[in-house]
Amino acid sequence: MNYRALNPEDIQVFSEAISTFFERMTQKPARVRTAYMLDQPETILWNDFNGVIQVSGGFRGAVSFSAPQGLLTEVLAAMGETEQSEENFLDVAGEIANILSGRARRHFGEALDIATPLSCVRQGAVIAQLAEGPAYAIPHTWGPHEAHLVVHLDLIQRR
Repeated sequence: MNYRALNPEDIQVFSEAISTFFERMTQKPARVRTAYMLDQPETILWNDFNGVIQVSGGFRGAVSFSAPQGLLTEVLAAMGETEQSEENFLDVAGEIANILSGRARRHFGEALDIATPLSCVRQGAVIAQLAEGPAYAIPHTWGPHEAHLVVHLDLIQRR
């Protein structure tokens, strides 16, 4: 199969998903900054807690969400969750990655198969790099916190 790397319009879908998620979930918008291509061999920007979604179907690769504990503490509070445990931080990091991937699925179509989120603390998991094209980091701030969505996907080339 022939695949193509992401283009700027594809990246914009993920940037808008970040904005929409934080606005709807917390009524506080995130400030999404300009996406950039990662020039490191590893395609995740690790933070305190990380959620990773591997994709397949008409795609190959992964989408990861990495955030500091402070951001996740505030997101949990906005969701009405009062227990601030490592388990809840891992759950919400995975759920955010899942929601952002799901929003992108609306754009890319049903061929974007999303796996169950893998959540980990810091660099607590080995993530296979399935995509060959470049990985893009989408930095964003929410309140005083900085987080990253990293999109490393190849799309099947339609003939």
